[in-house]
Amino acid sequence: MSFRILHCISSVDPKKGGPIEGLKQLSAVNQQQGHVVEVLTLDKPEDPWVKDCPLVCHAMGPTYIGNYQYSPRWVPWLKANAHRYDAVIVNGIWQYHAFGVWRALRGTKTPYFVFTHGMLDPWFKRTYPLKHLKKWLFWPWAEYRVLRDATAVMFTCEDERRLARQSFWLYKCDEFVISYGTSAPPTDEAQQRQAFYERFPQLQGKKGLLFLGRVHEKKGPDLLFKAFAALRQRQPELVRDVQLVMAGPHDHDYGQRMQALVKELGIDDQVTWTGMVSGDVKWGAFRSAEAFILPSHQENFGIAVAEAMACSLPVLISNQVNIWREIQQAEGGLIDVDTQAGTERLIEQWLSTPSDRWARMRANAKACFNQRFLIDRTAESFIEAMEVFGMRRKPGR
Repeated sequence: MSFRILHCISSVDPKKGGPIEGLKQLSAVNQQQGHVVEVLTLDKPEDPWVKDCPLVCHAMGPTYIGNYQYSPRWVPWLKANAHRYDAVIVNGIWQYHAFGVWRALRGTKTPYFVFTHGMLDPWFKRTYPLKHLKKWLFWPWAEYRVLRDATAVMFTCEDERRLARQSFWLYKCDEFVISYGTSAPPTDEAQQRQAFYERFPQLQGKKGLLFLGRVHEKKGPDLLFKAFAALRQRQPELVRDVQLVMAGPHDHDYGQRMQALVKELGIDDQVTWTGMVSGDVKWGAFRSAEAFILPSHQENFGIAVAEAMACSLPVLISNQVNIWREIQQAEGGLIDVDTQAGTERLIEQWLSTPSDRWARMRANAKACFNQRFLIDRTAESFIEAMEVFGMRRKPGR
């Protein structure tokens, strides 16, 4: 059975991180399976990433009300076109695209599903209490209803589902945990390494420790820098040949603060800022690194973690990355707490691991990816979720 699927997301800009990358990869497999997939976004039609989107993209911008991104065109367009789709998928919450789907589809026969993409994790509640209070002011009138009336709310792992219940006491929805993952990388490793070193020749011969993703507070880059600086002071010979490779957008306020921190700590000679990388250069960053690190405070899945493992690259992650149990069980990486001390231990343990054991961890990482995080299984699980719920309309919607 084939489905006509409409994904709704705030933006298809690749710089927005994991949700849009996951949407693209999932949709590519779904299309190969015979399903029709389109996307509805709050971007402006003239935005370059809309034109570059591999899916049929309906852009409803411009938007208003700051980051909330209200679009007066969203609900009328969705009401007029909902009948063309078997299912609507909401990717992310806390912006108008989610509430707009609820407004347009309540009381209709078109079912909608929600991916929260970790946006109900209680870390946000603890870290941004004032923002959380503001969200409480409209939670009962907006996001609560979005989740309550969804045919199902889909989580990418058991930990994400469990944690989502802790953010707001007024919480009610039909939950479904699906397998989640990403595509296998292109196979031309030599070409990818060459592309990376042509762009960053200064990294040849260095022992690269790769951080790939948005330079964002929740991902703990400050922990990485402080931990590395402490190790460099305490054990300079241990980290002498290590180069921290920061691959991801950093041209914003927090990114500038992190660049200033690196200089303040006196480690700027061992940190390379690449900016956002893609294509062969991105895969070359994985292929050229010795280890991948993500000391995140909150990560519902972490596509870059799975991508690293797909390249046989062991991962050094905190136990706040929700797939840490699977990785620990597979012995595909090292796990510790999301503190400076925990990050120091991760780096020190990596550098102290015998080469034969590290080689086994490389093999384990690749095997774990193939068994648990390959996008093909995700696509199957995604369609299974829609079939399990029978594409049914919830009573009272």
